[in-house]
Amino acid sequence: MTPRSKLASLVAGKETIFSPLALDALTGRIAERAGFQSCYVSGGALGYAHALSEALLTVSELADTTRHITQRTSLAVIVDGGVGFGDAVHTARTVWEIEATGAAAIEIEDQVAPKRVSHHRGIEHLITIEEMVSKIEVACAARTDPDFLIIARTGACRNESFDAAVERCTAYALAGADLVMLMPVEEEDWVRAPVEIKTPLAAIQPLSSRPPEEWENLGWRLIIDPFTAQVLAVDAIQDAYNRFKKDRHSHSEFPDLMSSYKKLPELAGLIPLYEIEDNTTEKE
Repeated sequence: MTPRSKLASLVAGKETIFSPLALDALTGRIAERAGFQSCYVSGGALGYAHALSEALLTVSELADTTRHITQRTSLAVIVDGGVGFGDAVHTARTVWEIEATGAAAIEIEDQVAPKRVSHHRGIEHLITIEEMVSKIEVACAARTDPDFLIIARTGACRNESFDAAVERCTAYALAGADLVMLMPVEEEDWVRAPVEIKTPLAAIQPLSSRPPEEWENLGWRLIIDPFTAQVLAVDAIQDAYNRFKKDRHSHSEFPDLMSSYKKLPELAGLIPLYEIEDNTTEKE
């Protein structure tokens, strides 16, 4: 079973799928080794990694990042396609590019195109239902593999209302979306959404926000965490660098650092490469 068909099968089941952030193959392999079956390439996190807004990313940068992960893991990679990098015709090209990377799914949201930097500040501008429906229809038609999933995301909960979000999600599902994504504001709406929306539901939430059993009991199918890995890494790096500049010591002991460093070749999958080199190069 391919990662793509695996994700499609999981979505059709009843268990909740948890998908952590991965912006490179090494992080993807860490997630895979921990037991995750999918990961998420976040536009927001990739933008931060480049010290930019995701609104300024290119589809080529997104595809390149995704390809690194699909080549070196068996994870089902879910890609944040933002607003499809433009109108419906740009969305079609985005789907071609991301599907070709070997990704398992693409998420497309109903904000205006080009996407605005201020969405990071919670200022979002949504397109009409009709325009988003057209983009979803085009995205579905553009894929060549029906197991390549289209996730339609709405920002209506925070910018319009929960009822408006339900209306949008219903329309997006009828347009062909395999999953719909929304982030309710009120606790009661997390309960209402799976009842009122029959299409599999996805949400962006930290892995620690609820126990897995609670998500399953509520009926949410896919929980994506684009925060935890990047925040933990940034905090650790800032702490080490700031400690060194202040105390002239990073408070990381050299033997401990080297012990972890020596695990990287195996974690990154270099052992088979060593074997190829050993078998094909002259021994000195």
